[in-house]
Amino acid sequence: MSKGFAIGITEELLDAMLGNSLTVPLAIPTVYIGLSTTTPDTGGGNFTEPVGNGYARVAVTNDATQWPAATAGVKSNGADIDFPAASGPWGAVTHVGIFVAASGGSPAAWSDLDTPQSPDTPDQVQLAINALDVKISNQ
Repeated sequence: MSKGFAIGITEELLDAMLGNSLTVPLAIPTVYIGLSTTTPDTGGGNFTEPVGNGYARVAVTNDATQWPAATAGVKSNGADIDFPAASGPWGAVTHVGIFVAASGGSPAAWSDLDTPQSPDTPDQVQLAINALDVKISNQ
């Protein structure tokens, strides 16, 4: 399973842990979950989200309920994440990403879906508890 943080975010986390030279805030109040039809690269690029047909990133409160303590070096979602119902085809979604904005930019972290999905009317993608696993890994 492919998962991890973009190299820039990994470096920020390491700098915060060792040397205390943090340049971005670690905790933001809301993160946004998006889906991709392509495999992200190590910099978070090549993350191709569906366009139209009801697709939108999902806002998730960034707290201990939504993101319980990491276990065995992996952070997972603590509540279901429900995307809006598709009003047409989204393509084959294979990856999920965590963003700091409702639109635009590259994901700060991503993971592959255990089972790729091809949502179409009236399907709704749901990431069940523990379906989104992210860890800091060797890039």
